[in-house]
Amino acid sequence: MNRLRTILPALLVLLCLSCSGEQECTVIPRPLSVQSESGVFRAGVPFAVAVEAPETVANALTDYLSSSSLPCHRCDTAATLRLELSDDASLPLSDEGYTLEVRPDRIVVRSRGEAGLFYGIQSLLQLYDRHGARIPALQIADSPRFAYRGMHLDVSRHFFGKEFVKKQLRMMASLKLNRLHWHLTDGAGWRIAIDRYPLLTEVAAWRREPTWQAWQAGNRHYSTASAPGAYGGYYTKDDIREVLACADSLHITVIPEIEMPGHSEEVLAVCPELSCAGKPYVSGEFCLGSEETFVFLENVLTEVTELFPSEYIHIGGDEVSGQAWASCPKCRARMEREGLGSAQALQAYAIRRIGRFLEARGRKLVGWDEILDSGPMPGAAVMSWRGEEGGRRAAALGHDVIMCPGSHCYFDGFQDNPEREPQAFTGYLPLAKVYSYDPAPAALSGREHIIGVQANLWTEYIPTPSQAEYMLYPRMFALAEVAWSAPETKDYADFRRRALRFCDRARRQGYHTFDLRAEFGERTESLAPVRHLAVGCPVHYTYPWHPDYPADGTAALTDGLRGPWSYGTRWQGFRDTDMEVTVDLGRVRPLRSIAADFIQWHSAWIWLPAQVEFSVSDDNSGFRTLAALPNSLPSDCHRPAYRTFAWHGETTGRYVRCRARSQGFPGGWLFTDEIIVN
Repeated sequence: MNRLRTILPALLVLLCLSCSGEQECTVIPRPLSVQSESGVFRAGVPFAVAVEAPETVANALTDYLSSSSLPCHRCDTAATLRLELSDDASLPLSDEGYTLEVRPDRIVVRSRGEAGLFYGIQSLLQLYDRHGARIPALQIADSPRFAYRGMHLDVSRHFFGKEFVKKQLRMMASLKLNRLHWHLTDGAGWRIAIDRYPLLTEVAAWRREPTWQAWQAGNRHYSTASAPGAYGGYYTKDDIREVLACADSLHITVIPEIEMPGHSEEVLAVCPELSCAGKPYVSGEFCLGSEETFVFLENVLTEVTELFPSEYIHIGGDEVSGQAWASCPKCRARMEREGLGSAQALQAYAIRRIGRFLEARGRKLVGWDEILDSGPMPGAAVMSWRGEEGGRRAAALGHDVIMCPGSHCYFDGFQDNPEREPQAFTGYLPLAKVYSYDPAPAALSGREHIIGVQANLWTEYIPTPSQAEYMLYPRMFALAEVAWSAPETKDYADFRRRALRFCDRARRQGYHTFDLRAEFGERTESLAPVRHLAVGCPVHYTYPWHPDYPADGTAALTDGLRGPWSYGTRWQGFRDTDMEVTVDLGRVRPLRSIAADFIQWHSAWIWLPAQVEFSVSDDNSGFRTLAALPNSLPSDCHRPAYRTFAWHGETTGRYVRCRARSQGFPGGWLFTDEIIVN
């Protein structure tokens, strides 16, 4: 009896908490407010749906519901699910905001806009997936943080057909994402039919090598669809219309990217007259001194804007060398006529000209952050990918900005242990790091111009649809919450719990996701400091570290901290040189082991040393060689590798020297994290 008197009040408290206050959230992205109510909605199947909205809206929403997992039928009387367009003052101000009320007798979704009703349906579908026909009573009030919530898909390096694109649009909609940035052209292949220039899809859309790596390692030429072993593809205009219709039904805007003035090798292979050299396979930059170039670009963009209704048209503008322009008579003449003092200024001239052309057609230009390297670009929006600085600068100048820095938004990087994961490009970007991103912190100057955030999937190392989905999900779930949810509502442990369920849901729907339950996590060696004789000891460098990768400077190799999977943190980098350091232990000590870790990361031009040598001295003069350890991993091994080179034995010494000999590749790097002495 005494035990019952103790337990019952506690149970009553828990019961009260479960019937009022904040309901356990199961929705991704996390809603702004979730309040639980008493009772449970017990649905009869199918749901009877009534829509208070203009007929076109009502038809669109009921058509969508009829194709969803929710069994339902249209019924204007005795409805168990009501969708209402309203201008009630209590509703969120955004047309994308909504309220969702689950009562014991019915469910009501209300919004000022059709998009808001659609997003309310997405939350309901997740609740139905989680609870079935017994959904706990609750009230959700929700609206997005950012107007632009995007995903970028590169189909140039590897081509993915229209059905794959539509499949990803459906996932985007369930995550309340509303912009697909479609990277349709680049050096590895042209993917959109242009009537005026049929060779762009007859030749520039095809190559003999099935992977981007093989094409890069070969002659980088193009072929035709009928050539033996040809790989590639493109979207017909009907394909694109089909994708756009699908996107429109899901409240997603598709933004096409037509890359210029660089990354255009495929165009210049079939239109060599548009290059400075006048012949194919010389450079990837259009000749900006030639009027033919602008005729071509305007003709292409005319057809693109006839197809795509999006406000923004992406023109690229990134990674342009401009070397060909310096020696091109036409480009030099243009620079002289226009008073342009540099290659950057010539590129800015071209982008402004294209911007005016798009403006005349009622569109706006968006480009990567390089488009501002020569100053403001009136009316243009900027995607900040080279870190956040370009976005900050653009926002301060009043440009609309979409944040997509490589540090948090490049999903071509490894999401788990790089030694075990499928081959990826550079970087380690786990789910937790994506989730931690804040595109517009309170202290950011001009933060009102940050209109959104975007995840970028580049496909150099992603040849198949299943691998593309594996790289996207669940990281795209995290980015969706970054884009939609208020920062103060974010909680990674809670999100990860929801993401596990959402991964299960996605797999049931036929998506190939990363196995979050089996996540290995960060490099074990980096999780705790290591204690050894050299911790805190001074280090003399024979060759300086590279300023881009200093780690902790002179303390980096004896601070007791070992590097994580990402070579950009705690690892010290040396470029085009050997690494040779001498550690002063302070006095002669007995020594039993010396070790150092190194990385090979082929896509980042980081190689293991050809050989690592350890030697010791009592007086910093006469050094005795203890070991000369050769590297056995081939230099053409693309998978990241972390190797420990170590000597074990018995000796004495005060000064410990480690020399790592470079393999001698021009521009190549050596990376190490700690000289461990015991």
